[in-house]
Amino acid sequence: QVQLVESGGGLVQPGGSLRLSCAASGTIFRINTMGWYRQAPGKQREFVATITSGGSSNYLNSVKDRFTISRDNAKNMVYLQMISLKPEDTAVYYCYAAQRGDYWGQGTQVIVSS
Repeated sequence: QVQLVESGGGLVQPGGSLRLSCAASGTIFRINTMGWYRQAPGKQREFVATITSGGSSNYLNSVKDRFTISRDNAKNMVYLQMISLKPEDTAVYYCYAAQRGDYWGQGTQVIVSS
C-alpha cells in the first residue's frame, strides 16, 4: 500500500501562485507515474499533470503554460508549481501515484478568488 499526503493548498488571489506538495510513503517499490488531478464543485475529477520516474511530463492544455510538475524520486515527492492562477483553477487537487495499482491522496483545496 502507498499513502499519499498533499499539502500547500489555500486561498489565493487571481494571478497569484501556489506550490502543492505530495509525499508518498508506505510500501514503495518503484512508483512509475505520479501526478495531480483536480475536481471542481459540481464537476468530474480531471487530469492536470503527470510525470514519470524518468521525468517525462504531460499537462492539461489549459494549465501547461502556468503549471510545472516536478518530482524528487529519492524522497518520493511530487510537486505542482502553479502561477498566474485563475478562478477556474479552483478545485480540490488530488495527488496520484501508480505502483502496481492506482493510489490517491485525500486532496488539498485550492481557492482562487479576490
